[in-house]
Amino acid sequence: MLEHTFPLVEVSGSSYEMGYQHGAQTANLIQRYLLLIERLTKLPRDVLCRNAMTFLPHIQALSPAFVDEIRGLAAGAAISFEEAVLCQARAEAGRVAEGGCTAFALMGAATADGQPLAGQNQDLEPEYADVAILLHVKPNDGRPRALMFTFAGQLGYSGMNEHGVAHFANALYDFEWQPGLPHYPLKRLILEQANVAACIDLFAQHRTCSAANAMLCDGQGHIADVEVCPDGIARFYDDEPDWLVHANHYLTPPFVGYERNTLPDSCPRLDRMRTLLRAHWGTITVETMQALLADHDGDPAGICRHGERGMHSISGYIAEPAKGLLHVRRGHGCLGTWRAYEV
Repeated sequence: MLEHTFPLVEVSGSSYEMGYQHGAQTANLIQRYLLLIERLTKLPRDVLCRNAMTFLPHIQALSPAFVDEIRGLAAGAAISFEEAVLCQARAEAGRVAEGGCTAFALMGAATADGQPLAGQNQDLEPEYADVAILLHVKPNDGRPRALMFTFAGQLGYSGMNEHGVAHFANALYDFEWQPGLPHYPLKRLILEQANVAACIDLFAQHRTCSAANAMLCDGQGHIADVEVCPDGIARFYDDEPDWLVHANHYLTPPFVGYERNTLPDSCPRLDRMRTLLRAHWGTITVETMQALLADHDGDPAGICRHGERGMHSISGYIAEPAKGLLHVRRGHGCLGTWRAYEV
């Protein structure tokens, strides 16, 4: 079954050393990722690199260690520093809002054992699967180990750390781009936190240049959902404390006025996932969620996407923070292969 999983890239040491090891192990994939960024943004690489470098001061202010890792990445992959920075700001450099995704976080009365479960389907253009990796980072400076799904050369995306802190994301649309921080470095810093409260504080302290939703959980049994916009953040609270479900439209009072129904299947997907979860309430396990992420019976579309607006469910994730396990699927929910990884 290993041929149906994403490549596992393990790195350790200082920030620079981890970046260097990442670059050296995935140099060919990084070149393919850079080509993909050009194709999807329809912009030449020199323009993309110049755009990406405008975000470097924001990234430096967030984390000098992250910038050191970028420098190591460039050296290991034999690419320019500017290209390495582009890998951390691909959507922002091309001003492209993208992705579908249906995310959830459950605990208490919702799950069979009362322990939290969180995860999502990752809905993107299918080519992203060709440059995707699992990155296992093991810093030597006291920061926690973390395992994340990401793309070769990109240092931050969805995943979980050794404290059980996990985050997943939904694209949000209908916002105005503003100067600020790219989301991918912030996602990596989330995986350096000890609990959900620290993650929310991090979001509150740093303004992003675009909008997204973050689904969070930790090993202490907490879950949270935060809509993150250039002008601030807002927590989403569902109608019961033991569940949170989010798709690709705004749900919080401060931001719901932005919504223009850019992704028409978002509301039906959210409603469908809520219906499925209610039907299994109190008995939900990892296996339950694997089946629900494969759903095709929604109207007009199920949870598992096969090309709606050009997006496919290229992967899926389910975090078990109490056990330190991250379950990752390669491929569509209905066809893909799941594998559990210890963080």
